[in-house]
This record gives sequence, C-alpha cells and structure tokens, in this order.
Amino acid sequence: MLIEELQANPGGEGEEEEGIENGVAGGGDGGDGVDGVSQEPPTSIIVTNLTLDVFEEPMEREKLEALFFDIDETVSFQYFKSFRRVRVNFASHEQAGRARDKVHMTEFGGEVIKGYFTQPITLGSSRGGDPHLQPPAREKQFLISPPASPPVGWEPIEEAEPLVNYDLISAVANLAPGEAHELHPPIEDKPGIIVHVCEECQIYDAEGGARPRIMQTRRPTQ
Repeated sequence: MLIEELQANPGGEGEEEEGIENGVAGGGDGGDGVDGVSQEPPTSIIVTNLTLDVFEEPMEREKLEALFFDIDETVSFQYFKSFRRVRVNFASHEQAGRARDKVHMTEFGGEVIKGYFTQPITLGSSRGGDPHLQPPAREKQFLISPPASPPVGWEPIEEAEPLVNYDLISAVANLAPGEAHELHPPIEDKPGIIVHVCEECQIYDAEGGARPRIMQTRRPTQ
C-alpha cells in the first residue's frame, strides 16, 4: 500500500532521513562527488527499515525479492541483518531508479520501508591515486622518550645560574656560635624551629694530633 501523504510531502520525515542516509547512500543523479570527481550514476539501492522476518523467513524474503525481479531478472541482493537493510544491485541506473520509486515509503511486512541510492566508492580519489591507506605524518616523533632524533632547528637550553640568597647568608653569619636561635616559636601541637650554631673547632694535624670529635645530635624529648 503506497503512503500518498508522505510522497506528496517531500520535505517531511522521509527527506530528512534520506539526508542522514547520504553517509552510505547518496542521491543517484550522477553529480560530482565529494572531491569534485565525476561519478557514474549508481546502479544499486539500499532498502531500509525491514523487519527481521525478511532475514529469517524464506517466504518473506521471496516476497521482497519479487518486487525487484519484475524490473530486472538479473538483480542480486546483499542482506545486512544487523542493520535491517538490504542492498539491491541492478544492471543499469534506470532500473535502480524505477525500483527506488517503487519501494520508497511503501508498507512491507507491517513497516514503512525506504529506498536510497548507493554512493559509488572511488578509491584513491583523495590520495593521489593510491588506493592504500597511508600512515599518519610523524609530526611529533621527537616527543617520544627517548627521542629518535631532535627536530630541525632544536637547540639545547643552557641551565640558569644558581640562585644565591645573600640575605640568608648574612643572617646565618650573624648568628653567634654556641648559642641557640629560635627562628619559629612552637604553635599548639607543632614544634618550634631552633638553629644551633656550631662552635669553631680546632683542626688537628693528621700526623700528631687527635681527630676532631663529631658531636651527636641530641634526641628530642618525648
């Protein structure tokens, strides 16, 4: 049964979904392709929104194929159960156009099926005639650790000079040896910071004197 209301309104749901299907099935009027390369008119259509009975029941499949055998006796079919659609291949573009007009927006098996022209696949049209997929350009290969080789124009960066805090050195030099200097008083449960400046010790001769004694750090009280 033909749904006349949907055919009379080409700007409705059927046209919107047809535009979405152009990713796998485009208009087949033989226009220019995506890359401006002239493409031949398609000789196949995609029939969508089929029920699972078409893929599981032989009788339902025969009913669907009978719709196209009247147009082309040499027609062939490719079934895609996961997508609930079938590709129908004809001998000419005129036959594919007649088949598309015949089944588009018609009811079959309790569902409204739709037909779309397939878009011809042109290999190598955007890769200079090479049909093989090329690896991506190695633009950031130098970021691999360790790098195979530095990029062109790369130069090592010299390390900066060490930062010398003269104010800190002057403050430490003014501390009196042998005395304790509190830098930060204790706060609640946190201990304070106290600096003990060592006294100047006499350096003994390695031949006739005793070695200087290293004072052990006192263990803090519990």
